[in-house]
Amino acid sequence: MTATTLTDRYVAAAMRTVPEKQRDDLGTELRASIDDQVDARVENGEPHSDAERAVLTELGDPDKLAAGYTDRPLYLIGPRYYLDWWRLLKLLLWIVPACAAFGVALGKTLAGDGIGETIGTVVVTLISVVVHLVFWTTLVFVIVERSGAGVGKNLTEWTVDQLPEPSSRGVGFSDMIGTLVFLAIAAGAIIWDLTIGFIPAYVTADDAPLSFLNPGLWPWWIAGLFVLMALEAILAVVVYLVGRWTVWLAVANAVLALAVAVPAIFLLAQGQLLNPEYFPTLVPDEGEKVATIVGIVTGFAIAGVALWDIVDASLKAARSRR
Repeated sequence: MTATTLTDRYVAAAMRTVPEKQRDDLGTELRASIDDQVDARVENGEPHSDAERAVLTELGDPDKLAAGYTDRPLYLIGPRYYLDWWRLLKLLLWIVPACAAFGVALGKTLAGDGIGETIGTVVVTLISVVVHLVFWTTLVFVIVERSGAGVGKNLTEWTVDQLPEPSSRGVGFSDMIGTLVFLAIAAGAIIWDLTIGFIPAYVTADDAPLSFLNPGLWPWWIAGLFVLMALEAILAVVVYLVGRWTVWLAVANAVLALAVAVPAIFLLAQGQLLNPEYFPTLVPDEGEKVATIVGIVTGFAIAGVALWDIVDASLKAARSRR
């Protein structure tokens, strides 16, 4: 695989916000301009790597350069801090609302509130968090700009080292291998749990190992899970052979994710997924309370992993279509 150069990374970063119909022409023009400037510096005796870094540093932030190419204004409160404001706000909106929603949902569930009340509280919390994030982040940048602090400079100086690696449009061999290894480890852990157990025999009253999963799931529920895991492995191979995520492959992935998550959450809600003797044996005094907490957290984890898997594949399919 050919290593990406700083120029490759710069052009990719600059073109990611340019409209698709202009991207190829502007990318070619920008790369030619960079190469000409680098060659001129090399002819004057500079090493190629130093010349390339110097040229890209003079060009500045690729997002700002792209905005100039397309006559796109970079300001809400003012052009000086627009990119700093926008990057920080996007980062906060990716992290804070999700954490707040998870925390509120977990707290309401542990408190024994109904699903309707929990969903309502989560929705209200999400709206409130997003509004506060946008308002207070913008207000801080308004104050910074109006106060004149750092006049003539961005809050963070852009450097060449901040250039991102170009995102791959295809599916690599390592992605397929990673999925297959994960599925193999998961299958091995389930077999180990049901046959050997994760609590050693000397801890239990009858000197027999104790499994984390309910032994009653064997054989039909576990066999069904292994069938779905095999289909997941086949899907990973198909995606690799196709070379990218398509809409139909993303749909198949969503069906498989739901086929695993929905029965698991149903069994968990019925008290049939986890071994009811596990936590009372491990912590006799607080076994029921710990089992309740772990069950709720497990349910959120199952739902979260399924949602992440579906969204991730859908986004990759959307990018491939573009």
